Amino acid sequence: MELCPCGSKKQYNKCCQPIIKGEETAQTAEQLMRSRYSAHVKHEIDYIRKSCHPDKQKDFDRKATQKFATKSIWSGLEIKETVDGEIDDVTGQVEFIAHFKYKNITQYMHENSNFEKIDGIWYYVDGESIPIKQVVHATKSPGRNDPCPCGSGKKFKKCCINKE
Repeated sequence: MELCPCGSKKQYNKCCQPIIKGEETAQTAEQLMRSRYSAHVKHEIDYIRKSCHPDKQKDFDRKATQKFATKSIWSGLEIKETVDGEIDDVTGQVEFIAHFKYKNITQYMHENSNFEKIDGIWYYVDGESIPIKQVVHATKSPGRNDPCPCGSGKKFKKCCINKE
């Protein structure tokens, strides 16, 4: 049996496939998010469109979505945070990171997605990309007259500073 691409560790035919095929509906915003990721992996473009909010479906670019889904090699989904979006809620947010390779370049999509439930059915409304955070090193560089951090016992200016 095939594991579901959404990362739930469940079998695909018992996880996202019944939702994608219309046999079941997503019970939570996170479940819809997971099924949309799986639909990208499985190239289920009609489901991706159908799971968009009805107000957004007319603007759905099927050709671009199909090109992106089929030309990407999907490698995993991380759910970072879910706010609301449970069975009794009518709105929810899911922050996720989708890992993939596109044009031989490893990439990821980090997004905070908004969902809305209408007449008992969850829909993807929109999402906001979360930019890459720049790593800032908290350690201070040694001064010229400080001992060299390499452990040589020399002053930094007479040791490693000359190697930079």
